[in-house]
Amino acid sequence: MDDAIPIDLDTWPRRRHFEHYFRTVRCTYSMTVEIDVTDFVAAVRASGRRTYIAQIWAIASIVNRHPEFRMTLTGDDEPAVWPEVHPSFTVFHPETETFSSVSVAFDRDFAAFHDAAARVIADHAGSTELFPQGPPPANSFDVSSLPWTDFTGFNLNVDGGGGHLAPIFTLGRYSEREGRTLLPVAVQVHHAAADGFHTARLVNDLRELFADVAWLAA
Repeated sequence: MDDAIPIDLDTWPRRRHFEHYFRTVRCTYSMTVEIDVTDFVAAVRASGRRTYIAQIWAIASIVNRHPEFRMTLTGDDEPAVWPEVHPSFTVFHPETETFSSVSVAFDRDFAAFHDAAARVIADHAGSTELFPQGPPPANSFDVSSLPWTDFTGFNLNVDGGGGHLAPIFTLGRYSEREGRTLLPVAVQVHHAAADGFHTARLVNDLRELFADVAWLAA
């Protein structure tokens, strides 16, 4: 795993923003949006690939475009950026009504990532452990799915999570409206890492990726 690269505070435009929202007024926020996935749903079904894995890859590919969503802290609580981050995601066990959180290394090749993720899910399908692979990698971010319901708002309340700079994503059940298929996506963000502008850009990039589904045929 490559080490996180410390940010040069003397040249960083967001230095004062980071210091305010991390040291003075620790602040996180969440944004919930509906993303049109009509073409994505048709394409993923035609490809024979697994929807959840495709959703995770799409999110991971966008997260890795933007350094503000790859941020972490050094041992001195200074901001740093991972060269690459990897998704940790939940897998539900219906027999016990519990879940496990597993991690898969991000691969820019969707097909390679899909196959690796499918193997990890199969390997831990019957696990009773929350983290069957051991503690998640330091350079990871979290994705979870609530396929049993759609939602228009979702907020996590992480006690003592003021030092958690990685984004957290939650996906809901599809809803149908006016002939379109919509996916609710909630993203939890630390304000020290990213402002509303950055989160809006991430969401819009994700919308574009779900609309341009050529990658699913890879």
